[in-house]
Amino acid sequence: QVQLVESGGGLVQAGGSLRLSCAASGRTFRTYAMGWFRQAPGKEREFVAAIRWSGSTYYTDSVKGRFTISRDNAKNTVYLQMNTLKPEDTAIYYCAVGTSVVVIANALDYNYWGQGTQVTVSS
Repeated sequence: QVQLVESGGGLVQAGGSLRLSCAASGRTFRTYAMGWFRQAPGKEREFVAAIRWSGSTYYTDSVKGRFTISRDNAKNTVYLQMNTLKPEDTAIYYCAVGTSVVVIANALDYNYWGQGTQVTVSS
C-alpha cells in the first residue's frame, strides 16, 4: 500500500521560512513526478510546485523565487523549502505523486496523495 506522509508545517510569521517534507513508502517513486498542492479555506486546491524524475522543476507564479522543491530519490522523499512566507501562503499543503503525469499542474494527473499539513503565516 502506498503511503505519503507530510511533515514540517506550522505557524510562522510573515517573512519567515518553513521546510515541508513528504516521505513516500510502498513502492519506488524514483521515476515519478512528485508535487505539492495547497488548499486555503473556501478555495479550490491549487498547484504549488512539482519535480519530475529528471530533476525538472515547476512552480506556480506566486511562489517563484521564494519556494524551492527538491527530491531525494534514495529516501523517496520530496521537500518544499518555503522562504519569505506571506499570509496568502496560509493553506493545507498536500504532497502528491503521479505515475504518468502529463500536465504537471493538473491534480487529476496525480495518483497518490498525503493527508496534508497545515501552514499558517501570520501578518
